[in-house]
Amino acid sequence: MYRFLSIIGIFLAMVTASSAQELSSPNGNLKLQFALQANGEPTYSLTYKGKTIIMPSRLGFELKNDKQSLLSGFEVAGSQVSAFDETWEPVWGEVKSIRNHYKELAVTLNQKESDRQMVIRFRLYNDGLGFRYEFPTQKNLTYFVIKDEKTQFAMAGDHTAFWIPGDYDTQEYDFTTSRLSEIRGLMARSITDNVSQTSFSPTGVQTSLMLKSADGLYINLHEAALLDYPAMHLNLDDKKLVFESWLTPDARGDKGYMQAPRSTPWRTVLVSDKAIDILASKVTYNLNEPNKIKDVSWVKPVKYIGVWWEMITGKSSWAYTDDFPTVQLGVTDYSKAKPNGKHGATTANVKKYIDFAALHGFDAVLVEGWNVGWEDWFGHTKDYVFDFLTPYPDFNLPELRDYAKAKGVKLMMHHETSSSVRNYERHLDKAYQFMKDNGYDAVKSGYVGDILPRGENHYSQWLINHYQYALEKAADYKIMVNAHEAVRPTGIARTYPNLIGNESARGTEYQSFGGSKPNHVTILPFTRLIGGPMDYTPGIFEMDLSKLNPDNKSHVNSTLANQLALYVTLYSPLQMAADLPENYNRFLDAFQFIKDVALDWDDSRYLEAEPGEYVTVARKAKGTGQWFLGSVGGTNARTSTLKFDFLDKGKTYIATIYSDAKDAHYKTNPQAYTIQKVLVSSKSKFSQHVAPGGGFAISFEDATKTSSKGLKKL
Repeated sequence: MYRFLSIIGIFLAMVTASSAQELSSPNGNLKLQFALQANGEPTYSLTYKGKTIIMPSRLGFELKNDKQSLLSGFEVAGSQVSAFDETWEPVWGEVKSIRNHYKELAVTLNQKESDRQMVIRFRLYNDGLGFRYEFPTQKNLTYFVIKDEKTQFAMAGDHTAFWIPGDYDTQEYDFTTSRLSEIRGLMARSITDNVSQTSFSPTGVQTSLMLKSADGLYINLHEAALLDYPAMHLNLDDKKLVFESWLTPDARGDKGYMQAPRSTPWRTVLVSDKAIDILASKVTYNLNEPNKIKDVSWVKPVKYIGVWWEMITGKSSWAYTDDFPTVQLGVTDYSKAKPNGKHGATTANVKKYIDFAALHGFDAVLVEGWNVGWEDWFGHTKDYVFDFLTPYPDFNLPELRDYAKAKGVKLMMHHETSSSVRNYERHLDKAYQFMKDNGYDAVKSGYVGDILPRGENHYSQWLINHYQYALEKAADYKIMVNAHEAVRPTGIARTYPNLIGNESARGTEYQSFGGSKPNHVTILPFTRLIGGPMDYTPGIFEMDLSKLNPDNKSHVNSTLANQLALYVTLYSPLQMAADLPENYNRFLDAFQFIKDVALDWDDSRYLEAEPGEYVTVARKAKGTGQWFLGSVGGTNARTSTLKFDFLDKGKTYIATIYSDAKDAHYKTNPQAYTIQKVLVSSKSKFSQHVAPGGGFAISFEDATKTSSKGLKKL
């Protein structure tokens, strides 16, 4: 229920402000008001179809060692209103083309006493707002340090929030669903153990933050184009229901070193009365700069398998030997060590994966644990931990390189840094050149553990710059990057499309560390995926992990059909079939969907969605025109009722439906699934049972007289 005071608050803001300006979205549904209060404090507010989304909220900065800061005492020196409308084509994506259509208000503010200027630029889209601060070249504001960014998002009600705890070092938490007023009471139990974590407030949460009002409005708070600036969290005043930006500090506690002229990242507010509009929004990408890579012919979607899950579950190890309690690169003689018999990245084992990839048409094989140093890689704040060049004795790189090439399969590189960032940067050129010399086109990087230099955080300005440096350097070498444990994406992939994946959330690996909530994958598209694709690593078919490792009692909280649907519902141009080949061989009929499903799309239609409960999307493959559909459910069983009106009119299709069996359940009967083929058209209506933690996936192909013989028409 919206507070009655919201109407009064907006009225008073208009009366007391020394200057006020309004801006409407192209379709008129969203309206922004900018105002200066009597003390010269800048504020903004936002409405959607006449309903308050953001109540009058403060804008500005507190600067270090600066008495006045950039909070008040401003006057409007000028403003400019403009409109923009273009269509651009992403290198890869959910759709073939993206419309970038907005109205803009740029307000130039002058702080009279200090003679300093600041521009606040607002862009209003049909589905949301983006705004940022700009600091033009000027005499009295050149170098400055941010103590706190004071951007506020004043909520108009005690909304339902889908949140994870604010943390400077990890986003790998299960989501909690609660009212805003309940966050404080639930914070302690929401903070689960991680190898590197730094929480900061009992009401601090991370973006992308998904909200739903009592009267059915969907609101999403995030940021776009995070460059040379700390990542933003949100700290809630739970008495007033006001979020305020909370930047990640560096080792000295500072929150941003600035040099004019420059701008901040965009702060974003997505709004709709339909959940599917939030999922389809491209505001985050539109607020980023266009592609800066001239030749993108080498940037290609990748479907891969890998020597990974067997280590995650504890079946195998990254380390080659158990003989050494400590190792020194270039000193330790591995030729004298006894192999531990559990090492996953052996020449023989990797060949099995290459054979499986070649047989089933996969592009690449990821191999982790191939390089020396894993015996003491973690927990010692060790600087020279890896060299990214030297293989273990049982990993014959030239032999495997040639073997994979002969089979038409690429090897995918793994660069775990153990968060020793300086060490990685020292080796980066050699490591990338080593990749090119040996036919590697893509790298999975990792930042497990506390950051070196000591005292830095994963999401501070210095680390943001490092991630960007590694990405841009990779582009110089024509290498695609999939960064794990790095900062969550903010649309940077528009500018650097070689960023084909990130983890930056609780991925499938946590199913092996005790499990994730069964509705986790119904929240991720509304939160983590708003800024870009996730390397979620789906495709687990064996849910009882004790069958891989008797000491691992974890259970994958998902049905097999749910795992198939994830290849459609969790968009990514980089998709892994994460389970072991022997588990796929047991269910080759279901595995067929993973083989068939596309990675790159001309069109995507979100058909139904509700955060925490279900997501259903249909996608049209780029180039082939083939449609695929995926639907995932939450904790409870449900029935999905759909229309296939996204299909081309006048055509008949064979729909192959992979679904939960009637008695399927993520905990008690996860491998119960059915596969059926039916004839459908754009006029067909479809109803499908979804088990708890379940889902369904559908592939559509053109029907012929021969292929449709004997099939039932839906």
